[in-house]
Amino acid sequence: MPRLSDSHRAWIDEAVRRVEADAQRSADTHLHAVPLPGCPGIDLYLKDESVHPTGSLKHRLARSLFLYAICNGWLHEGATVVEASSGSTAVSEAYFSRLLGLPFVAVMPRSTSKEKVALIEWYGGTCHFVDRAPDMYAEAERLARECGGHYMDQFTYAERATDWRGNNNIAESIFDQMSQERHPVPTWIVVSAGTGGTSATIGRYLHYRRHSTKLMVADPENSAFYGGWEMDTSDYATGMPSRIEGIGRPRVEPSFVGGVVDDMVRVPDAASIATMRWLSARMGRAVGPSTGTNVWASLGVVREMVETGAQGSVVSLLCDSGERYRSSYYDDGWVSEKGIDLTPYAAALADYERTGVLVDPS
Repeated sequence: MPRLSDSHRAWIDEAVRRVEADAQRSADTHLHAVPLPGCPGIDLYLKDESVHPTGSLKHRLARSLFLYAICNGWLHEGATVVEASSGSTAVSEAYFSRLLGLPFVAVMPRSTSKEKVALIEWYGGTCHFVDRAPDMYAEAERLARECGGHYMDQFTYAERATDWRGNNNIAESIFDQMSQERHPVPTWIVVSAGTGGTSATIGRYLHYRRHSTKLMVADPENSAFYGGWEMDTSDYATGMPSRIEGIGRPRVEPSFVGGVVDDMVRVPDAASIATMRWLSARMGRAVGPSTGTNVWASLGVVREMVETGAQGSVVSLLCDSGERYRSSYYDDGWVSEKGIDLTPYAAALADYERTGVLVDPS
């Protein structure tokens, strides 16, 4: 290992200052109360991660990954940053790369929404496409090695780059914002898994702070997290890409920590998309498909609470804006082309709006 030069140390100091200054300029994200039909004793909240500078939950992850890589001495002045990503992490990493004056390459599935591709390129990044999502990892590693750059590898380092004990992480922020609500300690927090970093951070924080809150992870079709968790193994893969961008993986990622998860649920893709559209109409703003996954799972938790006579609060995440998906998940032709029938879930949500009773059509 070469000795740390004075010039590299000076670059590290300045890089950390820039990333920390960016965080200082950013306020915390909002916590929205979502009215529920027929549930007077239960409150649902969505933490709105779409208001970050790069428009998604992944802004937190990218900031942590950059600080982790910088402080470990892995990033150098002028080094190319390479990442494997289905889109939102790459958008955020392109932003931080530009902030530090570093070239950025995103290795991503060819199916990634054109809106995300445009954002990456707007921040100065380059998109390198693969035909199969499972090929992203090796291709990103190869590109970084060949150009002498750094493979950020969110799927390995997401769970360890964030300080899960606090320091204004997403879990601490949720509890601070909930402190004045009528049910300040949530009964459940519901999240989906992309890298596994968010669920690991929240789950560890719940244990560390000795909260009674339980953690539910919602997983879309084709994703390996649910199967790996159910069989208690990290050596599990489906080999198939998720159709819900930003969440779900063809393998159980190293950053997924199953031991902090109280329960998991498989969410059909049709439910994710139908709920995304239903929620957008209720909130008066477009949300992304992973938010639909989160909210469908949250409504299932709420239904169980109603059936048992429980009262309390449920907190989930609004991961990103639906504006990134106008040409895909909000396009009826695109949805039909993918063979996804929204009709049963759209009807169930319409009935829920009218009766306050949610019936799962699956």
